[in-house]
Amino acid sequence: MRGGLGGPGRRDGQAPPGLGAGPGADAAAQALAAVGLGEETPEDVDKPDASLRTGLLESSKAVEKVLAADVDPRFGEAATSFTDLGLKETLLKGIFNEMKFERPSQVQAETLPLVLNPPFPNLIAQAFTGSGKTTCFALAMLSRAEEALKEPQALCCCPTRELATQNYAVLTKMGTHCDGLRVELLVPGMEGEGERLTAQVLVGTPGKIHQLYAMKRTLRLKQMKVVVFDEGDNLMAGGFRDSSTRLLREVRKFNKKVQVLLFSATFNDAVKDFAVRQVPNANQIFLAKEDLSLDVIKQYKVKVPSREDKATVVKERIFELADLKSGQSIIFVKTRANAAKLHAEMESEGHKCTSIHGKMEHKDRDRVVNEFREGRTRVLIATDVLSRGFDVSSVTLVVNYDIPTTESGQPDYETYVHRVGRTGRLGKKGAAFNLVCNRGDEAQLASISKYYNHGIEEVPWDSDEAFLEALKKADLSNG
Repeated sequence: MRGGLGGPGRRDGQAPPGLGAGPGADAAAQALAAVGLGEETPEDVDKPDASLRTGLLESSKAVEKVLAADVDPRFGEAATSFTDLGLKETLLKGIFNEMKFERPSQVQAETLPLVLNPPFPNLIAQAFTGSGKTTCFALAMLSRAEEALKEPQALCCCPTRELATQNYAVLTKMGTHCDGLRVELLVPGMEGEGERLTAQVLVGTPGKIHQLYAMKRTLRLKQMKVVVFDEGDNLMAGGFRDSSTRLLREVRKFNKKVQVLLFSATFNDAVKDFAVRQVPNANQIFLAKEDLSLDVIKQYKVKVPSREDKATVVKERIFELADLKSGQSIIFVKTRANAAKLHAEMESEGHKCTSIHGKMEHKDRDRVVNEFREGRTRVLIATDVLSRGFDVSSVTLVVNYDIPTTESGQPDYETYVHRVGRTGRLGKKGAAFNLVCNRGDEAQLASISKYYNHGIEEVPWDSDEAFLEALKKADLSNG
């Protein structure tokens, strides 16, 4: 497989001489090494006629599993091995030799039999953060793309540049032995934008994807077989909703049976209903919101006298006492100003860290992410640009410096789960400290705790002993 991060490589239908050869080669190599992987409804959309079944997802949690009426019931049975899925030998080599996977995770076992078999039905799946959902849609994309056809056939849409880059690296690594396939990254700043895309597998952000197919006309959708929405609840809501539904309409003009796969860790009722209307006859796997509390992650509340004391807690309690020699941490803040202020305070007292937000230059965002992935920095201060899907397995500690809220100031339940889920990846343990300094903060965190029916233990802000005990309970040694 050939690919090029930050540059398209050749678009004449010929594979370049090596991975990332030409512009973007260094960035492509960095991405692969750093991941270390290890509002309108189309008229023809009807509600699915399906039967309800019960199954199991991560940590033996009960799920609502709905199979579309035209799906062979055998494909609703969980897989016990990757070799039972009918995958090409080249993909099995990628799974075992490159990804070092031994057997499917629970979410992979539940979803792969559904998405890999004719009639290739749609899927809306709610999967725990760190449960292996990327492998599910990556295998679907790579297995459906035909090597001989030099046209885009599989497309993954992601809400952020960082998630698109991460998924690009997974697809490229998993498809290492698929010599006739090319994966291409579509993000702002990519090179060669005037040339027609010939890579069979594409991954990118909504704005860039729309620009390429609707404005520049270099992305053709005629041969598209699979469209994936990663962090689908985010893409089916807010500012992304129009671009997502528009993309589906355009693809369905050419292929009414295009397979649509929509994955996320969270779906509120409004987004779930909208997604079901947009993705007809879909197999569905949903979790009760109480089962999203991420039991392997110890969650704490720290009540501080003032906003200034939040920085004191971070510097003098959490990071002075936590042993992060083998782990990393992400501190989430609400605004760019908060990120800049905390970054300056941390560094002024000798705490090496980096910060990232959505308004940074693309090259600076890429640099910060690569430094963190490679372990050159242990602490990353971030706005919610990194709250979803950002997967670094060595993250053992998350700090909610600011409690996540919606634009209207209400508790943001989904973002809380996504933030906290940056640790505890694939069942590893982790800890999350939530800093509150006024009645508003306390009320928002209490609402989140009640919503997920999960208690959040309080830790006194000025007690070293209490923080040491909390960290001991979290047992971060497996990070």
